[in-house]
Amino acid sequence: MAVAVRTPLIAGNWKMNLDHLQAVAFVQKLHWTLKDAKHEDGSVEVAVFPPYTDLRTVQTLLDADKIPFALGAQDLSSHDSGAYTGEISGAFLAKLDAKYVIIGHSERRQYHAESDDVVASKVQAALRHSLVPVICVGETSEDLEKFGASAVPVSQLAVALEGLSADADIVVAYEPVWAIGSGQAATPDQAQDVCAKLREVVAEKLGHDAAARTRVLYGGSVKSTNIASFMREPDVDGALVGGASLVVDEFAAIIRYQKHVGV
Repeated sequence: MAVAVRTPLIAGNWKMNLDHLQAVAFVQKLHWTLKDAKHEDGSVEVAVFPPYTDLRTVQTLLDADKIPFALGAQDLSSHDSGAYTGEISGAFLAKLDAKYVIIGHSERRQYHAESDDVVASKVQAALRHSLVPVICVGETSEDLEKFGASAVPVSQLAVALEGLSADADIVVAYEPVWAIGSGQAATPDQAQDVCAKLREVVAEKLGHDAAARTRVLYGGSVKSTNIASFMREPDVDGALVGGASLVVDEFAAIIRYQKHVGV
């Protein structure tokens, strides 16, 4: 496999939390905290994924204050425009200078019945508008018991990558559903095993160069006390952080994993 340098990505998925005023205060405080710790050297990419109603406000703040965080959205429509009440087009997100968009999060799959085919169509929509899809895959506790740890995520990713070009810019996020919000994360060995298999899927579908450059994140009860152990694994390139991304000091400590524990 080709050698590639993959900049670690720490992504904060706020889910349905923080209005636009709270978002301003949060982003400013996070920026100040990291700046005071002298941790804005580019060694780790930081991305925030606010609710839709916060995106314009956060974008304006990032631009005005030259805050080096990437902006992402939590979902998008598979359609570019039309009579789709309540949906958000990738074209709209691109106009807000969003870089990333989360697709196929377990909560979308569970609560909105999004199938693998719907996820694949949304990946295509993101790429049409030069957005980087963060493709989420993962297994429930029932899947884990029935099929093992990697079977379902591998199958989900294979469908999501169908028809993509070898130069497609994507991020993959492994989120074991049984670990999300449970306080019980996967072990680093478990995360590495599945992330390695997901990278193999990228190699099979898009080629070895794509697999070498594609970042594979772990998500599921990530905390400042366990992030460094995940980041030691060769196929874990960052984290998709949920609840802990809403606490400034905790999220800052996760971002600064290289400082507080040697990796």
